[in-house]
Amino acid sequence: MSDHYVKVKVQLEQMKSFEQDEEEKRGEDAEEPVLVSSPPASLSPESSSITISGTDASRASMTCKHRGKSRMKLGKDDKKSSGKHMSEVSLHGSAVSAHTEKNLNRLHIKGTGKILQGKSETNGNYVTIHHESSKSTQDTRREEGFKTRRRRPVTVDTSKAKTSLEALKISIKQLKWKEFPLGRRAACDIYWHGVSFHDNENIVSGQVNKFPGMVEMLRKINLSRAMRTMQEVFPEEYDFYPRSWILPEEYQQFSSQIRMVKDNDATVNTTFIVKPDGGSQGDGIYLIRDPSDLKLMTGSQAKQAVVQEYIQKPLLIDKLKFDIRLYVLIKSLEPLEIYIAKEGLTRFCTEPYQEPSQKNLSHVFMHLTNYSLNVHSGNFVHSDSQNTGSKRTLSSVLYRLAAKGVDIKRVWSDIIALVIKTVIAVAPELKVYYQADIPPGKPGPTCFQILGFDILLMKNLKPVLLEVNSNPSMRIEHEQEVAPGVFEYVPSPVDEEVKVGVIRDTLRLMDPSHRKPTIPQLRAGGGEHGEEIPMEAESQERSRDEIGALPSLCLKQVYPKYTKQFSFLRLVERIAALFIRFLGVKGNMRLGPTAFRTFIRTCKLSTSNFTMASVDILYIDITRRWSGATPESREAGQMKANVSLQQILSAH
Repeated sequence: MSDHYVKVKVQLEQMKSFEQDEEEKRGEDAEEPVLVSSPPASLSPESSSITISGTDASRASMTCKHRGKSRMKLGKDDKKSSGKHMSEVSLHGSAVSAHTEKNLNRLHIKGTGKILQGKSETNGNYVTIHHESSKSTQDTRREEGFKTRRRRPVTVDTSKAKTSLEALKISIKQLKWKEFPLGRRAACDIYWHGVSFHDNENIVSGQVNKFPGMVEMLRKINLSRAMRTMQEVFPEEYDFYPRSWILPEEYQQFSSQIRMVKDNDATVNTTFIVKPDGGSQGDGIYLIRDPSDLKLMTGSQAKQAVVQEYIQKPLLIDKLKFDIRLYVLIKSLEPLEIYIAKEGLTRFCTEPYQEPSQKNLSHVFMHLTNYSLNVHSGNFVHSDSQNTGSKRTLSSVLYRLAAKGVDIKRVWSDIIALVIKTVIAVAPELKVYYQADIPPGKPGPTCFQILGFDILLMKNLKPVLLEVNSNPSMRIEHEQEVAPGVFEYVPSPVDEEVKVGVIRDTLRLMDPSHRKPTIPQLRAGGGEHGEEIPMEAESQERSRDEIGALPSLCLKQVYPKYTKQFSFLRLVERIAALFIRFLGVKGNMRLGPTAFRTFIRTCKLSTSNFTMASVDILYIDITRRWSGATPESREAGQMKANVSLQQILSAH
């Protein structure tokens, strides 16, 4: 074997050893170069694929620090020869003499993406043997390695998505995720349900876009009870929800209060709106001016409903009444995280508004803003523009109000406060539902949910909460009559712009590959010290997605961002935490008599004036008062003997 081959081989092995040490120091996971173990005696162009650069390129290369003795163990002969010029080696027809004392030299073995570093000198001219820049190649490989670890697309089960399917498909495509429209035997990262948490059973991992109990909690009666509890504790903070009565159980109370008001002032002509407990899309809603106008049934045919004070002086645009559909994401219950969509929808009535009178009480197109009702009006206007038509974007309405001098920042601030306070009101019982379905220690998914807040602006610009929808419509088409009596769904640009953005950005926030260390979990009361928790996820998410050419997030975090202003309202959550502790059996949602006494004693509610005997009487009184009050209690007699958190909160 020729001397020049031996020396070249030694050089390559030395540089390989040096590169390995350098990479260990940097902690990189790059692949090792594939070197031919038995090259031919003569390195020909066909066998080496090594190129030589000029002097300028070599001078641009990075200078290597002196290597320690431990990094390279050389024999005595090698050490003696390291300071001398080696024999010239023919590489691609060029003569190169090299030694290992000065001047960094780089070699790139073609096909491996590997940079080998060594020292070489030819008559005082630096020679760099390379394929491409070492630094840029290493950066590129590092980025590629990072992307490789995240290359697996997020999987989404859309088999139960129902009416939100089209908007969901568009969102998944924009995110370059993977959809499973028929479900998947293996677990998915995200399960998108159309109705409730239980649309898919036996999910033990991943994330579900519904919370257990949300459908039940946002029924009109349960929402009204939760808001009433908060109104009794914080009356000034919860004055945005109309006074409500629950039918049929509070019919006598409602009748007596209204008659008392009219007896004191005969000129009072208050109007009330009646909403079925489980109604949706405006079904079954009607207006009354006297309790005698209620359409009540008795016995087993009695239908539960809520009757509320009707807002008689709403803000009008183009002489039309309208409401706001605002999309709100509850990203987490513990810790509580709330996001509000910056864009929403406004739904307009199709008949000019007049204050209620006996003559126009039945004019649903004048008084009810529900899209599902007004779409059947001959005056309904479908428009591709965001600024016109019977359905418009929220921003277009706010811009119009701003042009008239309205303080839009104040209005938006009031709306944010309304949303946070409402979620705080329903959170305690949601936690009870959650632990019943997913007890601590039991395998199960995490949850998030998009809610639809329906908000009315009064003439004085005060926002009023009409209701909260657990399953807001995410359909991006609208029904249109294409021939007499023939309807079909056609694309709705306004709906698509708003709803696709909400779904897409919800998925971005829930992306399991982007999960960061969570904010330390708050106690049930949350933020006792009034500290405002900074939120960095928005800026981080924005920088991440700018790389992927996605628009900035349309969802704005409002909690825990504003913890300082609202943490004092979370009092009932502390009661709920104690209640959950005494439930005993996993999956249980009610307290029996023994657990109820323990609960009262632990809360230190029993005193010399309120003995344990009084506690037993209270327990019996609660169960009697609520027996038959709800469909659940009528259908399940065994539950009459136990009390729920809502029953305890309502006992006073």
